[in-house]
Amino acid sequence: MSMPPVVLRALSLLTRRVPDRALVALLPGRFRFDVAAVPVPTVAPETPIRLYVAPVNWAGQGWQWARAAERFIPGVGAVSMAYRLDSDFGFPVDVSVPVGAFVLSGRWQREQRRVVLSSFTHVLLEAERHVFGRVYDQSVVDQARDITSSGVSLAMLCHGSDIRLPSRHAARHEWSPFADAADAGTAVLEKQASANRRILDEVGAPVFVSTPDLILDVPEATWLPVVVDAARWSNSEDILATTRPRVVHAPSKGSLKGSDLIDPVLAGLAEEGLIDYRRVEGVPAAQMPDVYHSADIVLDQFRIGSFGVAACEAMAAGRIVVGHVTAQAREYVEAQTGLELPIVEATPDSIEAVIRDICARPDHFRPNGARGRAYVESVHDGRFAADVLRGFLTT
Repeated sequence: MSMPPVVLRALSLLTRRVPDRALVALLPGRFRFDVAAVPVPTVAPETPIRLYVAPVNWAGQGWQWARAAERFIPGVGAVSMAYRLDSDFGFPVDVSVPVGAFVLSGRWQREQRRVVLSSFTHVLLEAERHVFGRVYDQSVVDQARDITSSGVSLAMLCHGSDIRLPSRHAARHEWSPFADAADAGTAVLEKQASANRRILDEVGAPVFVSTPDLILDVPEATWLPVVVDAARWSNSEDILATTRPRVVHAPSKGSLKGSDLIDPVLAGLAEEGLIDYRRVEGVPAAQMPDVYHSADIVLDQFRIGSFGVAACEAMAAGRIVVGHVTAQAREYVEAQTGLELPIVEATPDSIEAVIRDICARPDHFRPNGARGRAYVESVHDGRFAADVLRGFLTT
């Protein structure tokens, strides 16, 4: 919910003085929320170590890291919270708060702040966002300092677009989606990433990043690998068993994934009869296993130069994953894990040749499916992430 600062300040004053039911009646339609849908304050687990992960849960990762900490670190209980947008893809989360209430419900904000500061031992603050909504018009830094001054341990977690500096990325990557610095969207991301870098500096807490390329933007950070439920994605169906491989591309945001660069190539190969090609968008999270199980080859992304949840899910499904991952990201993964990243390398310039090669040599590429599944089970099933979090949660 984007609002001008002057509007936010005015609404913040109202949240301090006006009960939620009366406040909602005063708000314009786009800012209203259902008072009955506002959840009760979070209840902390009854464990020695109590972790609160909030407030975005992008790609369901806040929930996944919470579960990994609980499963693999003795004495940990965890709660994930996220504000809910209309474009939510249905990822699991422990506490879902309507975005209007997150921003404007004084009751929820005050109670949530009280419970977290008095009942939890650790907070993992995602994407440099307000963790308690806009309570008392506090800045993110103010809320972070509230957490640490209350004796609660704090770490920051960067997801991607929140901290990836477009100008730096464009200078290093030939196919960067940020090449046009004058583009309005790029300018917004540049300003946002710069502001978030200042937040990290001011807060001074430990920092985790979810993808290996973000080390370039936050050199002091520690990689916290994304987590996927490998069993949920598991599939025993053979790959490359037909004369026309089934190729799927399911970008979360086509402009960032490079869909415009590869679609014409794949459409041409499909028209030639070499492959069956399917472009998928807007599919709820619960349906994505079926999408990947229907494929032999999953095309990931071709602009950012890294990989994330989608690629790991496709590898867990035993599919051949093709995408552009920079040497820096590949070398970092191997240095941290001892494993070679099994994503078949392709750029917008080489994607046609790579797909033709897979079609021509199925026996050569078929083992990539098993290698991808083994890699995910070793690095992205939650154990590695828990090992990374262990130092933060147990010291």
